[in-house]
Amino acid sequence: MQDSPFALGLGIGTQNSNGAWLEVYFPLPLLSPSQALADALRELASDNALSASDLNEIAVQLDAHDQGELADIAEQFAASDRPCVLTLLTQDEAPQSVPEGYLKLHLLSHRLVKPHGTNLTGLFGILPNIAWTNEGAIDIEELPQRQLKARLEGRVLEVSCVDKFPKMTNYVVPTGVRIAHTARVRLGAYLGEGTTVMHEGFVNFNAGTDGPGMIEGRISAGVVVGSGSDLGGSASTLGTLSGGNNVIISVGKECLLGANAGTGIPLGDRCTIEAGLFVTAGSRVQVLDHDGKAVEVLKARELAGKSDLLFRRNSQTGAMECLTNKSAIALNEELHANN
Repeated sequence: MQDSPFALGLGIGTQNSNGAWLEVYFPLPLLSPSQALADALRELASDNALSASDLNEIAVQLDAHDQGELADIAEQFAASDRPCVLTLLTQDEAPQSVPEGYLKLHLLSHRLVKPHGTNLTGLFGILPNIAWTNEGAIDIEELPQRQLKARLEGRVLEVSCVDKFPKMTNYVVPTGVRIAHTARVRLGAYLGEGTTVMHEGFVNFNAGTDGPGMIEGRISAGVVVGSGSDLGGSASTLGTLSGGNNVIISVGKECLLGANAGTGIPLGDRCTIEAGLFVTAGSRVQVLDHDGKAVEVLKARELAGKSDLLFRRNSQTGAMECLTNKSAIALNEELHANN
């Protein structure tokens, strides 16, 4: 029996002067579309830009397979002069093109898959580095000419950033979230309902929160923060791209990372790391008993995933200590309400 297709997306995007894709916007990606729909659209699915007649045929097929909302989008695309593409992923394999990469990033930010829920191997090598401007995505090599053209017409071309990943909110705004500084959340971030990302908070692609939660620190690539947890100002997490190696760093439910704190180990539920303390896998930690006496010294990796722990620095000796956090510090319910 053939497995159902992994995902399908009808997108509209930007190409450079050579016809290479720079970015693609998929307004309504489908996870696990029916095999019948995939079969009906298979011949039209490629990395090539679609013609108006292609888009009209796609609209007919979508409508016939109970995808009326996406069929309406196809009709709108057909009336546009922008390049459009139909991307079909028959299996969850490493992305081979810009449209495939962007479809997978959309699946994450639309909450259709969770971080680590899709194969993103090689994505960095697939996506081009782009100038993101007030006139859309521009090929880096074409940027000087576009800047000159704008000046000659009495305009200024504003370049907001130069990066492989755009900000998520230009593509997806998940329901029930607050984002104070949208440039600090990349497309491919997963933000659960009730998440608040404050001005200095940052969420990378293939990372995010189960929500609700207050993020004033950094969620690095590959890291997931559990519901009810807070990352204080400038708090940080080691990602799988830098320093985390093959260990997937995560933060459990109802945890607190104080200001300027950080973790390089997975944390269980209801854990606290005091302000200014960074716990790495090789950190030597004095484990305390209920009377506050050191009973053994462990490397922090041996405490990975355990719940109800409080990590702190002894203010007299400077030693890193860990004790059971029975009180499970009460987090600010008003902030978590996300109103």
